[in-house]
Amino acid sequence: MTETADFIVLGLGPGGEEVAERLARAGLDVVAIDAELVGGECPYWGCVPSKMMIRAAGLLEDGRRIDQMAGTATVSPDWSPVATRIRKEATDDWNDKVAVDRLESKGARFVRGWGHLDGPGKVVVGDREFQARRGVVVNTGCRAWSPPIPGLEGLPYWTNREAIEATEAPSSLLVIGGGAIGVELAQAFSRFGTTVTVVEAGDRIVPLEEPEASELLQKVFEREGIRVVSSAKIASVATDDQGFVVDLAADGKVTGEKLLVATGRRPDLKALGAATVGIDESARSIPTDEHMRAGPDLWVIGDVTGKGAFTHMSMYQAEVCLADILGGDFPAAEYRAVPRVTFTDPEIGSVGMTESDARKAGLSVRTSSYDVPDSARGWIHKIGNDGFVKLVLDDSRGVLVGATSVGPNGGEVLAMLTLAVHAEIPVTKLRDMIYAYPTFHRAIQPAVEHLFG
Repeated sequence: MTETADFIVLGLGPGGEEVAERLARAGLDVVAIDAELVGGECPYWGCVPSKMMIRAAGLLEDGRRIDQMAGTATVSPDWSPVATRIRKEATDDWNDKVAVDRLESKGARFVRGWGHLDGPGKVVVGDREFQARRGVVVNTGCRAWSPPIPGLEGLPYWTNREAIEATEAPSSLLVIGGGAIGVELAQAFSRFGTTVTVVEAGDRIVPLEEPEASELLQKVFEREGIRVVSSAKIASVATDDQGFVVDLAADGKVTGEKLLVATGRRPDLKALGAATVGIDESARSIPTDEHMRAGPDLWVIGDVTGKGAFTHMSMYQAEVCLADILGGDFPAAEYRAVPRVTFTDPEIGSVGMTESDARKAGLSVRTSSYDVPDSARGWIHKIGNDGFVKLVLDDSRGVLVGATSVGPNGGEVLAMLTLAVHAEIPVTKLRDMIYAYPTFHRAIQPAVEHLFG
């Protein structure tokens, strides 16, 4: 027997959870479906627990810096407080009862199970069928993806989930993939005493960022004892009595007790049943209009839209979706100023276009940069003050179209630059404003001045 509801929300990551709760609070009959934990990857295996690891690792590094600035200190890494805190935050070993209770208290009907689309307005979960009277909202996210490396399939390697669930830091760790997840976890484990090697197929780590950011982070990694092998060609992966062996062909073999595969995340549109609503199931994302509509009475938000696998993107798109369904003055979606932060030390914050992106778009580009150590706050900070601010200007309009903030609190400094790109603030306004002294964000001021010669 087919069950009905006003709306079906398929996938309860941060955005889907928000949509389900808000629609239910508005008095609509909502069925909310997810096979995994309500709240999605971020609070259980992603943003939140990984930043707990990074915070703890940062404290260790600060302790090691005391001898150079403030006396003497002995640092003894211990992973157990990290593992305990992560399990506590994940509500008693990854239990989402609190989140489910909150969702149901708003009036939504929660269904645990793998759901898939089965035609317009229809979702199937096991042997249950649901038909939406008004529409379906998809927020099914994406999953860790592993490349077809000979020997890798079937081995007990880590994804981000197993790394987050670790009860102790391994003696050594191989990381395949030098993107944000790979470099964050690599540095965190290294600071707890793990010998780490990062293997990146491209010519540099954090390849989405400005080349200057990649170069600086690699220098920091080398200084901290993290080996980086770029332009790597992996011939095979195997295990032996000591752990994992990765054959890098021309670069020889590297070994590690554990192997973390951090080569990106992808949606599974075939499993979603995308073809049943006219969507190409072989695609890497689902296209939507500016109101998050992907078809008649079908809205799609979050990672699966391909606009950035970030919690803040999912929540932003949820607001756009809710305004379209419930009415309201929240504007249509636009992606001119999408911010992202890689939480290494130094933090790498970026927004909008890189210099390369802007040039490929045919813009009249001018850039400038300023090194954080040359700023007053950078000089005061002294140890661990690596960083810079880089600005990308569309000279024809006199506005920033992109910016990068690398350094201590680089993600926080990014906030001002995100506003500048989002609101298209004339760069003359940025030149003429007052910057608090001595702050890290004050490094933006000389970078702006350099745009004027």
